[in-house]
Amino acid sequence: MVSNYYLFFKFLIYVFDFFLYYRLAHCHLKKYLFWIYLWQLKEYHIGRFLAHFQAEKGRKLLVNKLLFFKIFLVCVFLFIFIFTLLFWEAEDSATLSLIVLRLVALSAVVYFFEAAWAVKNLFQKKFKSPVLTIKTAPLIILGILLEAAFALFLLKGVGDNYPLFILGLLLFDVFIPLIISSVVLLFQPLAVLRKKQIISRAKRKRRRFKDLIVIGVTGSYGKTSTKEFLATILSQKFNVLKTKEHENSEIGISRCILSELNPEHEVFIVEMGAYNKGGIKLLCDITRPKIGILTGINEQHLATFGSQDNIIKAKFELIESLPVDGTAILNCDNRYIRARVQDPDYKLKVENQILYSTQEKIDIWTEDISADKDSISFDVFSKQGESANFSADVLGVYNVSNILAAISAAKEIGMDFEEIARTVKKIESNQGAMVLKKSKSGMNIIDFTYSANSDGVISALEYLKLWPGRRAIVMPCLIELDMASRSVHERIGEKIAEVCELAIITTKECFKDIKKGATENKMDQDNMVFEEYPEKILERVRGFNGENDIILLEGRIVKEITDALLKG
Repeated sequence: MVSNYYLFFKFLIYVFDFFLYYRLAHCHLKKYLFWIYLWQLKEYHIGRFLAHFQAEKGRKLLVNKLLFFKIFLVCVFLFIFIFTLLFWEAEDSATLSLIVLRLVALSAVVYFFEAAWAVKNLFQKKFKSPVLTIKTAPLIILGILLEAAFALFLLKGVGDNYPLFILGLLLFDVFIPLIISSVVLLFQPLAVLRKKQIISRAKRKRRRFKDLIVIGVTGSYGKTSTKEFLATILSQKFNVLKTKEHENSEIGISRCILSELNPEHEVFIVEMGAYNKGGIKLLCDITRPKIGILTGINEQHLATFGSQDNIIKAKFELIESLPVDGTAILNCDNRYIRARVQDPDYKLKVENQILYSTQEKIDIWTEDISADKDSISFDVFSKQGESANFSADVLGVYNVSNILAAISAAKEIGMDFEEIARTVKKIESNQGAMVLKKSKSGMNIIDFTYSANSDGVISALEYLKLWPGRRAIVMPCLIELDMASRSVHERIGEKIAEVCELAIITTKECFKDIKKGATENKMDQDNMVFEEYPEKILERVRGFNGENDIILLEGRIVKEITDALLKG
């Protein structure tokens, strides 16, 4: 009877043999590419990479039933091998072989279906893979070579010993995240050397442009829109170069200088982002800005900076890097900036400081702000007595502050209010980050998926008040907030309760905090739901299709959800 079982399982393994090798290669390649994709997504920044695992989806990568099952199989195989070495007797060989063959067959089945799932995701375009670059290409090649070498070692070393072969595969599979991370970190010294070379070349080229006016823009929020608004305004009078979307790191900015900057450019607008102290200072060393705009400071990326004080110091690196005859443009509506500027012990070397506000009369300010669904309008005044009315076809009152920062910079380099007011009218709605779209079924959808910070969420919710119908928000929890996460999400929950009839949160890690803030502000808990599946989300919001109903897509929502709602 035992021999019949043995033959059956042996036959089963041979049947799986061909498919197993093919499927395993596909499955491991998929995992390898995913982990490189994740490192690339986090810009090879160890702090951001580790912070990813504080989120629910990140934790599931390391803590999940399939991984635990594979670890269990590894332990069982190891136990059997140790037991065989210490206690094996010849008369037990048939029974032991039967147990081992069952485990081998079970492992083969697990890998077969896991690989089939990977193929399914590939055809459904859910396959996560890195963008092919000079850095990722060698990482991918090295990974494939490592896996091929390991597979060859197993085939040559264990031959037809399927238990050892499966054990080797399981160990390789369980440790793939560590293997990939080791490969990435192994390449880091080479990447750092190459990065220094690129930066050095960019610095040398930048020094040749003596008359170039460089305007640096940084902040926890608002910097991209401010950069876009300013570029539109200045382009009417100057030859302007601006950094592209997501091109706010030292490598992105350096490449922009090396590939795009030419003698015809008069103004270079640089968006500056960082995840650690010293990051903005490095960008200033590369670009040498004459004018610096600080749009605002909040808790964004607290997990990588370590403290709120570090964030404040990092953002002010732009202002502190300006020359004595430069100009600092500061948003004094922001409490952190205001506190810094008003600190008697804090001194800036830059002499010309322009403070702008939408709330009080300082160096440059606004009055009579009005907004509708499609546009904003406001009056701007300066302490020199200049004034003008401005209007722009962008969504949300929060953009008044961003446009005011751009106006301040444009005025500083020679444009008057009337001239600027004419160019502000040429700003396009998509430059304001928040874009109104229509789904195929007629639902009004605000796409604000570029935003990923608490001030952006609050501003977008405030805009929804302009819609007299029913309002819904679909958003994930915010990330990299560290110790501020609970209070930030509770504050968002309170605002949601004030504005929306329905809230769908697509990630789980801070859902309880959002719900707490919402229910304490009298929102029905049945209208505050966690849901991650696009089809079910669409079903929940399908009724929000009235002429004045509105659905806000906020934060870094996965593309599948956005596509499902727009097609629904």
